[in-house]
Amino acid sequence: MDNNYVDKSHLPSRHVTEGPERAPHRSYLYAMGLSTEQIHQPLIGVATAWNEAAPCNISLARQAQAVKKGVASAKGTPREFTTITVTDGIAMGHDGMKSSLASRDVIADSVELTMRGHCYDGLVALAGCDKSLPGMMMAMIRLNVPSIFIYGGSILPGRFRGRDVVVQDLFEAVGLHSVGKMDNATLDELERVACPSAGSCGGQYTANTMAMVAEAIGLALPYSCGAPAPYEIRDALCAAAGEQVMQLLKQNLRPRQIVTRAAFENAAMVVAATGGSTNAALHLPAMANEAGIEFDLFDVGRIFHETPYIADLKPGGKYVAKDVFEAGGIPQVMKALLDGGLLHGDCMTVTGRTIAENLANVKFNTEQDVIYPVSKAISKTGGVVSLKGNLAPDGAIVKVAGLKNLKFTGPARVFDNEEDCFACVDKRLYKEGEVLVIRYEGPRGGPGMREMLSTTAALYGQGMGDKVALITDGRFSGATRGFCVGHVGPEAAVGGPIALLKDGDMIALDAVEGLISVDVSEEEFDKRRKDWKPRETAYGSGAIWKYAQMVGPARYGALTNPGARGEKECYADI
Repeated sequence: MDNNYVDKSHLPSRHVTEGPERAPHRSYLYAMGLSTEQIHQPLIGVATAWNEAAPCNISLARQAQAVKKGVASAKGTPREFTTITVTDGIAMGHDGMKSSLASRDVIADSVELTMRGHCYDGLVALAGCDKSLPGMMMAMIRLNVPSIFIYGGSILPGRFRGRDVVVQDLFEAVGLHSVGKMDNATLDELERVACPSAGSCGGQYTANTMAMVAEAIGLALPYSCGAPAPYEIRDALCAAAGEQVMQLLKQNLRPRQIVTRAAFENAAMVVAATGGSTNAALHLPAMANEAGIEFDLFDVGRIFHETPYIADLKPGGKYVAKDVFEAGGIPQVMKALLDGGLLHGDCMTVTGRTIAENLANVKFNTEQDVIYPVSKAISKTGGVVSLKGNLAPDGAIVKVAGLKNLKFTGPARVFDNEEDCFACVDKRLYKEGEVLVIRYEGPRGGPGMREMLSTTAALYGQGMGDKVALITDGRFSGATRGFCVGHVGPEAAVGGPIALLKDGDMIALDAVEGLISVDVSEEEFDKRRKDWKPRETAYGSGAIWKYAQMVGPARYGALTNPGARGEKECYADI
């Protein structure tokens, strides 16, 4: 059939809809009620990470329907499909967290396989919880068909005895409960009101951090990642994305034309400016890998160091994502950085216009105290800092937003997994001034690089958040606060210096100069290395075993594939 809207002769879907030899394929489409016209229009994948695991993803299926209406109104044929997601709030504090980071790559792989298998021409990807956001964006960049990202939106804050609360308050309440500062009835009351709606965790944790990344890097429409999940405006934003992906198809504007190195620098700036999650230092390099761009933890760290902290957001500050949206949305943050001479305004976006063009009519809102102009920054250095030294030659990362003291020195207290450390904290067996070390929790050694929110929140709940430090080759939740250093590399599983630490070794952390060191000589390290042996994990088969065989260092994003640098043929050009 002649389709005068978009020439399908060079689109992937021609392999399943065009010519007499594709009659069997078309019969499947007719079986689902598609018309002849719909079959011969461009086929647009509408991917969601919908599930019933947590409120983060529960509204995605509904929002996908609005996307499909937008695609259809612009003469495209939407084809909805789902992928997995592991919700960190449910997986936290037990072995389930080993599935979290691995799920990011499974999400990217499953979206790729679905798109490849059915030859879809474009993609609108909807995500809610932490790893589903970078996973979806990795798939968009890898496939390189015209694509738009949509965030499902944040949860509304709960109300507890006259104040706003978020899930972070509950994790810290566990610490209060453990030292007798909160009784069972109060804990029960809090847990029933902390999460009052659909949507992802409300603070500047990983989901909202990566949502800001999506707009800043140019893969999402302006304002679309800021509106909370329950707000009705989300349907209009989703429909607009469905319409716009068809425009991108007409213009052949692809993700890799958008996610340049300068765009990744913009993304890192927004993370630093908002005191975002340290997990961004893992996800940005992984996304860059899909575009064939070298952008590792130290590149991210350089941008962090050069960017002021301008948004007063939880966990270090007092506001949540809903407040950002009502103060003017993510474009307000970007406008402040652009006016401050920091953001690269010439980067292209999915609007078909540049960042500067998108922000041209945005006026900075002076009637709010959520976001500050660069000239009145909360601090000159970003809310996240990278570290390097003899304890972490491949780097480490720490969130400093809200920290009073940016230096810490103390003796090591070493644990070989999170459970042992949490038990020590729960029973108050540690001492003030110690540096708690959790190792063998890296990408390969965990396996899966678990987050340590249960432990760090318990410390904070006990009133010890600024009286001890914690370092790990694992990760920290975006909700973590206190002097907590993650991504220490090389990890213990491959014999990094963290594997050679002993109780009592003096560790020095300096987030001003970006240093992490231990008072152990190279000669002593060499002696200890002779006695060190690799450890077997408890996983001898299955998905987590497979992940451990493939995954690389955290410095480069915990990669499981060579990305565009190993690519021989891009899917978009098949």
